[in-house]
Amino acid sequence: MFKRLPTRYLLLIFILSAIVLLGWWFFYDPVKNFTVSIPGMDNRKKGAMAPGKPVIIGSEFKFYRASPDFPGTRWTNFRGPDFDNISKEPVRLIEKWGKSGPVILWKKSLGEGHAAPAVYDGKVYLLDYDETGKSDQLRCFLLSTGEELWRRGYKVHLKRNHGLSRTVPSVNAKFVLTIGPKCQVMCVNRVNGDFLWGLDLVREYGTEIPFWYTGQCPLLDNDTAIIAPGGKALLVAIDCNTGKKLWETPNPKTWKMSHSSVMPMTLDGKKMYVYFAIGGICGISASGGDKGKVLWETSEFAPSVIAPSPVILNDGKIFVTAGYGAGSALLQVTAKDGKYNIKVLQKYKPQEGLASEQQSPVFLNSYIYGIQPKDAGSLRNQFVCYKADDCKKDLMSSGKTNRFGLGPYIVADGKFFILNDDGEMTIARVTPSRFTVLDKTRIIDGQDSWGPIAITGGFLLMRDSKQMVCIDIKAH
Repeated sequence: MFKRLPTRYLLLIFILSAIVLLGWWFFYDPVKNFTVSIPGMDNRKKGAMAPGKPVIIGSEFKFYRASPDFPGTRWTNFRGPDFDNISKEPVRLIEKWGKSGPVILWKKSLGEGHAAPAVYDGKVYLLDYDETGKSDQLRCFLLSTGEELWRRGYKVHLKRNHGLSRTVPSVNAKFVLTIGPKCQVMCVNRVNGDFLWGLDLVREYGTEIPFWYTGQCPLLDNDTAIIAPGGKALLVAIDCNTGKKLWETPNPKTWKMSHSSVMPMTLDGKKMYVYFAIGGICGISASGGDKGKVLWETSEFAPSVIAPSPVILNDGKIFVTAGYGAGSALLQVTAKDGKYNIKVLQKYKPQEGLASEQQSPVFLNSYIYGIQPKDAGSLRNQFVCYKADDCKKDLMSSGKTNRFGLGPYIVADGKFFILNDDGEMTIARVTPSRFTVLDKTRIIDGQDSWGPIAITGGFLLMRDSKQMVCIDIKAH
């Protein structure tokens, strides 16, 4: 027979057990072995995707008919000719959609995605994905009618990943330059679609394909292609006439390709390329005898997912932002005796100042305009204005009754054209102190209308996840 312990010992054992259990409960982390789930990561492999069977870039071509150029309509790359998302053409545009609604000139069915068009002299260039044929397709349309003139493509297998294609071509008088979802670069003759050269960044540089596939839009600087691969090279320059590499920037810190695009910047007469990579932000020489050299860099603001591109301000200032709670940073580059220094002036979370998850804000007349992300507190999804030298003090917001999602916005004829997720377009007169809705209407009865808008010659091109439309917005 066991002897019964005194009550005081039983009470002591109970107290000690309770303390042990409480300590275990307090310090135990039930999710320590979990990984953060970011939309799109479910289809992403670690490291650069295995090369596998080579993609024969440019191997497919369909020609429908030739057409002359119609000079006067140009939206040549992502964010337009001046990389600021502002149309400076002297064309009067509508303020009201009218009783009969938008004048839709044509519609085109597309593969699922958010890729947007570029325009050159009456022709529209779009890198689409043919879901039936499993191929990237650069398609050329007439701006006035939507008639397809030709398409140039190549087989590449994609799985749905919050959309497929999502980049904007870069175009000039001679070339069209594209980057496909799996990092295939293609350069073709702008007029007739003849294939000139191709480059697979994964095979050549060990590029790691970003979440949701490639979002970086290529840059054409005269006849030079500027691409940011990550992997073995931070930036590369290629002669579009020959396809030969002109220079490349080493990448010793192994920064990775982001969805952000390379933006040109000039400081004290020195031209440079600004890139916001996964790992940090840098400025790379674009002129002189040191082309391709890193002039400045910082990793002080280095989010893990980046979609917006750097917004180049005045006086060497640069605004950068990212989603998923990363917030924003205001930087300033200074130059002295040929040396460059980068300083972080402000760094903050989205509840504290201007931020963006997907679209790049617009810099206009010393102010920055954008749509706050969903994690921006009381200003979530509102259109806002901040001073360019103080991105933590809001001056104006569209108010709780005018909220927007991840859709794009653009400035033309002194007005903002703002598209929400569901295809509703708002025309607004915006100043640093007031947001005035002129009119709004639903253009497309679709979803995920996130692709950038293009405006030229009084035509507006926009899309949702499955179709593109061309609207006549000239004031008649």
